Amino acid sequence: MDIRGFDLNLLVAFDAMVEHRSVTRAAEALGLSQPAMSAAVARLRQRFGDPLFVKTGPEMRATPRAAELAAAVRRVVETVRSEILQLSAFDPPASTRTFTILTPDIGEINFLPRVLSRMATDAPHANLRTLSMPRHAAREALESGAADLAVGYFPDLHKAGFFQQRLFRNELVCIVRNDHPTLKRTLSLKAYLAASHAVVKPEGREHVFEQFLQGRDLQRRVVVEIAHFMSLLPILTTTDLVATVPRDLADVCARHAPIRILACPIKAPAIEVHQFWHQRFHKEPANVWLRGIIHDLFRS
Repeated sequence: MDIRGFDLNLLVAFDAMVEHRSVTRAAEALGLSQPAMSAAVARLRQRFGDPLFVKTGPEMRATPRAAELAAAVRRVVETVRSEILQLSAFDPPASTRTFTILTPDIGEINFLPRVLSRMATDAPHANLRTLSMPRHAAREALESGAADLAVGYFPDLHKAGFFQQRLFRNELVCIVRNDHPTLKRTLSLKAYLAASHAVVKPEGREHVFEQFLQGRDLQRRVVVEIAHFMSLLPILTTTDLVATVPRDLADVCARHAPIRILACPIKAPAIEVHQFWHQRFHKEPANVWLRGIIHDLFRS
């Protein structure tokens, strides 16, 4: 028998007949009319070339062929009900899932502590890992499911096939060591351009502020160029260098080191921080839960 020509709804009717041994009771259980149930039984008999259910006293008894099929049909029906038709759900307290977030090291510094704290309460057995990769690779990772979310500044993901949710605007500020000999409370444009700078340029990432300076022909002396934001702390606390960084990173640095935050005299556009996910996982309960956690924690 070719399954392509078989109406699988007939298996539901078969299972109901085995259970209830009555066309009337089986019809009631399935919410069908008695004629519709009788028609289903007739089609089953034709398909299997067997009477399947025979009137014996007040009941319809299964034939040997029907009895032989009953257990297998029940398994198929239950599998469809429990594993295919059952709405998927995510149970945070019981989950042992490992979530993967794409974010640069600045994202790890800012996002992870609070996300981990929430997970410890809401999903204590779940795990988290982060990946940092070039912009073009982020698209492929989200499409394939290798990553659940991308959190940060990902201009290449503002495209069809991806959802996005704005979290906050990240303005740029300057940071120096607390006992800097010349830079105290304020920083003029002249002093900023005359100072020596430490610049962070993560590999494969967009360098928006550098492009902004070039577009206005503003030159500054870059003494050191590094790839990771956290390398700034030992550098700034032991030198007279200035770094221009997003506000959230500056706040973290000021909490963990003797760092002073100064307003940047160059008013560059603030960076919009979003979380992104692929449309394939828009309705996935676990992905929905993780997005909700991040939006709740970091929305402005």
